[in-house]
Amino acid sequence: MHNPRVSLISWFRFYGTTIPGGGEMSARMLYQTIVHVSGLLRELEDVGVRVEIGDDFSQYRNYRNGQTDRAGLYSMFDAASSYIDASNGFWICGFDDADNLIHSQAARLLDFGTETLGHHLDVHRHMYITPDTTPDPSLTYYRGPAALKSISGKVCYNGDFWLASRGLGGPRSQGATSLLSRIQFEIMNWVWEPDFTFALVSKQLASKGAHLRYGYTHCEPGQWIGPDLQVTDEEYLIWMSANDISNALSKKPASSSIGMAVSSVRPLATVKSKD
Repeated sequence: MHNPRVSLISWFRFYGTTIPGGGEMSARMLYQTIVHVSGLLRELEDVGVRVEIGDDFSQYRNYRNGQTDRAGLYSMFDAASSYIDASNGFWICGFDDADNLIHSQAARLLDFGTETLGHHLDVHRHMYITPDTTPDPSLTYYRGPAALKSISGKVCYNGDFWLASRGLGGPRSQGATSLLSRIQFEIMNWVWEPDFTFALVSKQLASKGAHLRYGYTHCEPGQWIGPDLQVTDEEYLIWMSANDISNALSKKPASSSIGMAVSSVRPLATVKSKD
């Protein structure tokens, strides 16, 4: 049994300078990552968000199941439905000063090898289709983006992103979306160094430039096509290559607009391989 919460610096020390994905990180790169993430956490404190980062997906499921006003947790992030733990996933949650959950997001590492994202979505479409959008998920497929044929190798899927609005004074209006996305990219790139990362967003969010707020470089329209060739849902594919991720992380993170001074950040859960 491991200690459920350790400090940010202890989490990085757990890994040392060896990246679990197989690469090597210099002491300078490790230090920069710690500084960047610590700075982002402090900025989020200032807009009323205390952050917890973990890899226990049973705990994540408990957090999400407590939200009766949201749709259920998708199976790719549900430990009761699929194999996900510290070896292939992590999650980020945010809490307000009353300890209410006001943010969630999760990341999962996928090894496509020589297969493509298009093939992956064809095979595992049930894990991505929004419930109750199609009469037959078994005969519904995602089509449209050209990147479906080129995204392959070690790929990270980012999903379940949600941030409470809470009016004009809430964290969403103060730039928290960009800060929270940046934390995920920093950790994802350090831990896994993926060849690509992707997410699916609704047409409504995409039309408002969601990929820019989330920090993605590319955005392509896509559709879920049902058994009678009807469009059952429209979701945009947002994605980045390894070069895109590296370029994005080389830039200074976007800052929040207002400071609101709240309590301290929740420490990180340990990241360990499954016994």
